[in-house]
Amino acid sequence: MVQAARTYRADYRCFLAIPTRWMDNDIYGHVNNVAYYSYFDTAVNEHLIREGGLDIRSGPAMGIVVETRCLFHRPLSFPQIIDAGLRVTKLGNSSVTYDIGLFERGADAPAATGYFAHVWVERSTRRPTSVPAAIRAALGPLLVVQKS
Repeated sequence: MVQAARTYRADYRCFLAIPTRWMDNDIYGHVNNVAYYSYFDTAVNEHLIREGGLDIRSGPAMGIVVETRCLFHRPLSFPQIIDAGLRVTKLGNSSVTYDIGLFERGADAPAATGYFAHVWVERSTRRPTSVPAAIRAALGPLLVVQKS
């Protein structure tokens, strides 16, 4: 089993409120595991679009998800509003690693934590390219130095 460093709300740089949906719940009455990845994707891409001007339909570069992970700490369920915390732990030439924490409203400890890595590619060739300048500028304030 993978042990992750414990994180808290204060460890994240920005937040997005995401309402759970009735369809997110599974037969056991809590949010199904696959929905957590959707919340991660929503938190990251909302920031890239809003703060970095990402053109998801026709921009010359796009981020492709190459790795993901989620650790579940406690269940979430509809109709909760989730506060998705976001930070960047690696900002390389063509790749970015995002850490996401999913919090119940008002909770200091996350219900789930995870990450995913983007590799930026040219849309037309799918070959790696540098993180676009506007995206890099939007991610810089989210960058944290991880303690070992």
